[in-house]
Amino acid sequence: MQACTVVIPTYNERENIEAIVARVLALGPAARVLIVDDASPDGTGDLADALAASDERVRVLHRTAKNGLGPAYIEAFQMLLAEGVERIAELDADGSFAPEDLPALVDAVANGADLAIGARWIPGGGVRNWPLHRRLISRGGSAYARLAVRSRLHDLTSGFRVFSAEALRRVDLSTVSTHGYGFQVEMAWRLERSGAVIHELPVIFVEREHGASKMTTGIVLEAFAQVTRWGLSSLFGARVMPASAAVRPAATTPGPASGPAAGPAPGPAAPPPAAPPRTAPPRTTGPRQAAEPRDNSRS
Repeated sequence: MQACTVVIPTYNERENIEAIVARVLALGPAARVLIVDDASPDGTGDLADALAASDERVRVLHRTAKNGLGPAYIEAFQMLLAEGVERIAELDADGSFAPEDLPALVDAVANGADLAIGARWIPGGGVRNWPLHRRLISRGGSAYARLAVRSRLHDLTSGFRVFSAEALRRVDLSTVSTHGYGFQVEMAWRLERSGAVIHELPVIFVEREHGASKMTTGIVLEAFAQVTRWGLSSLFGARVMPASAAVRPAATTPGPASGPAAGPAPGPAAPPPAAPPRTAPPRTTGPRQAAEPRDNSRS
């Protein structure tokens, strides 16, 4: 795999963290891991420190309390951007998304995409071992978010993705407003409406074997409320966030590469206006076969 730092947020993931880190490191010497632990009472942070002590490619960012998925990722992004990394990945600790699919996402970004998303709800993707209510929540949530903010993306809620550092620098991370899984929708929406190049690649999501899901009714309601607010803003032209919160358009247009990419979301009115679409293919311490990108421009 090409160079990438994989951010893994944890809270009570002691049963899973060692195995998922080992799978990421097995992808090659250019793989790096940053574990962000929210003071897990089960000792996840201590185990993470032991992993960091045994391999210099692993580091740990300790936070003092459980403050939500969004803030954990934002703190990690800010730290890594300050260090000058080129690509940053998001990965759950529970093994639901396969690290072996990461190289395809990383390659998409290395070849010109601003964001590559591992998508469940496109041909070739899917979920396994999920009860019906979880399928309805996830697929229904993605469909509702897509409709509300008029997105061309098919899996806005996926937590398996790779960003280019350049794309993240164009976002005012200090103004990201969501704490739970709505964070994934917000980040993808901001980038899409700026004209960012976004690829979706099919992946299979498998229900966790150990530990408990962090999904709660409160997280679902937060995401629903925020997406509804953004959608109404796009429809009626109201401001839902300060101008500084929006994505800053790219200064340059990348050269041609190989494959299709999503265009900007049609017609949102929140400031600033969307940039023109870009044409491109596809305390710290211490294979699956690559799939073809999903062409969202014909959705």
